[in-house]
Amino acid sequence: MTLSNTFLRLAVVAALVGMIWGNVMGATHDHSTSSAHAHLNLLGWVSMSIYGLFYRVVPQAGHGRLAWAHFWVAVTGVILMVPSLPLVLIQYQPALALAGPVLALAGLTILLGMALFAIIVFRATGPRSAPA
Repeated sequence: MTLSNTFLRLAVVAALVGMIWGNVMGATHDHSTSSAHAHLNLLGWVSMSIYGLFYRVVPQAGHGRLAWAHFWVAVTGVILMVPSLPLVLIQYQPALALAGPVLALAGLTILLGMALFAIIVFRATGPRSAPA
């Protein structure tokens, strides 16, 4: 399984979950978690699709520990954010004491994932990467 395929498969799963979530919100007329739904679509579907397509177009960028570190950090950020953000949005008291700090950690994790991706993109598209 390549890094590109792994990101693309997770992106499609995130899209399906996001669409189901959106349909449930529409059917129930309860849009209190729409921001969390949007984050799942943006971080899970859009960002992971872009990551997967980049690694498909520039396959050498997907080799090595830094690329797989990027994968695990990006996935961890989404996994932390998707359940914690709705709990904070609806102010669910039994879980709020934990959800707030987890959400903060998720935001930092997602930022770290994008920083890793930026390093990978700049390395893969810099002057040394151009063919002679």
